[in-house]
Amino acid sequence: MAPNLEEKPSVLSEDEWEFEQVHETENGKPRPPLQMKWRNVFIFTFLHLSAAYGMYLTITVARPSTLVWAYVLHFLGAVGITAGAHRLWSHRSYKAKTSLRIILMLMDTLAFETDILDWCRDHRVHHRFSETDADPHNARRGFFYAHIGWLFCKKHPDVIEKGRQVDLSDLWADPVVKFQRRHYFKLVFLCWFLLPTYIPHFLWGETVKTAFFVNMLRYCWTLNVTWLVNSAAHLWGTTPYDKTINPRDSYFVSIVASGEGWHNYHHTFPMDYKTAELPYFFNAPTAFISFFARLGLAYDLKSVPKDVIDKRRMRTGDLSGHHRH
Repeated sequence: MAPNLEEKPSVLSEDEWEFEQVHETENGKPRPPLQMKWRNVFIFTFLHLSAAYGMYLTITVARPSTLVWAYVLHFLGAVGITAGAHRLWSHRSYKAKTSLRIILMLMDTLAFETDILDWCRDHRVHHRFSETDADPHNARRGFFYAHIGWLFCKKHPDVIEKGRQVDLSDLWADPVVKFQRRHYFKLVFLCWFLLPTYIPHFLWGETVKTAFFVNMLRYCWTLNVTWLVNSAAHLWGTTPYDKTINPRDSYFVSIVASGEGWHNYHHTFPMDYKTAELPYFFNAPTAFISFFARLGLAYDLKSVPKDVIDKRRMRTGDLSGHHRH
């Protein structure tokens, strides 16, 4: 029988929503020395220098239409990551029909933050082993490491070991995910470079150079606001739901990262499709998912009942930092 696509988000019991954090105790052994990936250092240095030049062109010569285009691309890429790679594929917080999964896959490719399968593997490891050496961007190693430094060096052996143990069978069974992985760099060339650069050139006469470097600015901005969820939202903010974990709720990160900054909530209730109590305020991906649910393309939206949230808040939350979204 086909699912009732008009139904309200399903509600799970308190036991189903209990999220057991796995805090591995450090074994006292010193961490292995960082092994730098100098290619990545060069690539990200070039990217940020290109973004700086893109900012100069934005101020001096870029057409207004090009700036609007860059913002639209950023929004689409950000939602591809947040509503796609994160909420749909990593946490399975809702289900999507094939047509919507294809749309989200293309939007995710536009963001160019590695393919869905690799992104989800690292994210699932991050949740299960948050703030340990098995966390790919362990915030206990400092802001810079959690933000971008983890991409400058080879993964800690614990990250690799735990990553091999993560169940990815649901992703390998998804033909959309498999298609993206098989054709990833061809899709990146189309979605990330070709269309963003040449549509402004052919439709409103922007120079290829300006379009390219403004797109690099757009890409750099998308990356950094994503990284803020790993860094700032694990270091600064409030813990109204669970004061025993590092992730924080941050208004600033939520504003710039399309609603992904309610991170204490998200790590406490990781399978809520809204990732926050309030569905739309500073939370564009939730509005996106809800819109497609009305069209029947997204369904089985999982949410947490208010009484479960309140019980958890009273039991483990920092009541002095309490706020209601």
